Amino acid sequence: MKVPLLDLKEQYKNIKEEILKVTEEIFDSQYFILGPRVEALEKEIAEYCFSKYAVGVSSGSDALLIALMALGIGREDLVITTPYTFFATAGSITRIGARPVFVDIDPSTYNISPERLESLICALSKKELKKVKALLPVHLYGQCADMEPILEIAAKYNLFVIEDAAQAIGAEYRGKRAGSMGDIGCFSFFPSKNLGAFGDGGIVTTHSDTLNEKLRILRVHGSEPKYYHKMIGGNFRLDALQAAIVSIKLKYLDHWTQARRENARKYRELFDDADLKNWVELPHEKQNRHIYNQFVINIKEKRDELRLFLSESGIGTEIYYPVPLHLQECFADLNYKKGDFPAAEYAASHTIALPIYPELSYEQQAYVVDRIKAFYA
Repeated sequence: MKVPLLDLKEQYKNIKEEILKVTEEIFDSQYFILGPRVEALEKEIAEYCFSKYAVGVSSGSDALLIALMALGIGREDLVITTPYTFFATAGSITRIGARPVFVDIDPSTYNISPERLESLICALSKKELKKVKALLPVHLYGQCADMEPILEIAAKYNLFVIEDAAQAIGAEYRGKRAGSMGDIGCFSFFPSKNLGAFGDGGIVTTHSDTLNEKLRILRVHGSEPKYYHKMIGGNFRLDALQAAIVSIKLKYLDHWTQARRENARKYRELFDDADLKNWVELPHEKQNRHIYNQFVINIKEKRDELRLFLSESGIGTEIYYPVPLHLQECFADLNYKKGDFPAAEYAASHTIALPIYPELSYEQQAYVVDRIKAFYA
């Protein structure tokens, strides 16, 4: 049996006619950049994410970059974030001339630890603390970080909060949606995401009138009106084609999310029946709406050997992420070393993502668990 990590072809079959219809309309209009399609999606996403505004941008990475720019963060500033995330989180901080400062994760959720965050800030010198401008928590794998204490810390030290919600559209924390709790929320429409485009795309959310206006100016090279520049921005515009495709998919997102959550429930039953608790630890669902962008399990022994065995059995898996950011070669100048963030390092060497996409069948899930059981047998 073949079980791919993700099967977007199955998703496309169900929406193909709607997609082809809207793409033909856009081709006929010859209106490809920004415009009414993007404006419509911005309103839909703002409503879906419980946010006042949404600003379409060119990618999830650019969403982070423009968020930092809009908040005036730059050279020699410090931004506190997690070392266990996709590269763009810290890469964006470095690209604007600021410096990422890492805090270890909660080993049960893989999200930034509020307790360790508080300890870090308390340990900073007055000079260092003065340079800290923002906190950048990541809602990893589709589950919100523990935002209440994070927001309290931000308020206490007068820091901005940027939510990296690239994997978490629709995830909730105590009745609030990802991207609606901080100053700015950043989302990705990369094709493999729960809400994916047919190429790169992203969006930024905010409740602030001032930030909304600034984000819109920054995404067109800082131009307002056209060809008049009061600030330096970039080419962060969202394509009309991608916006139209995401708008169609958004109508199905809650249905797909429920299917992912149901698949997570089925995995729990299958793993329980297989009695694999000595080797496998399942995801901890701490918040009330985990959307399962990934279903990541903790493999206590022989993770890499298991992954090879599953691949030979026709099962797709992935490691998110094999090298935590503080150990990446490009961040050597930050002067971190192995052992600085043990929870992140443990997760990097022990976790694996299993297929969780909405169209996954029960038989495929049972096969995945059966193969894992066979490996440890």
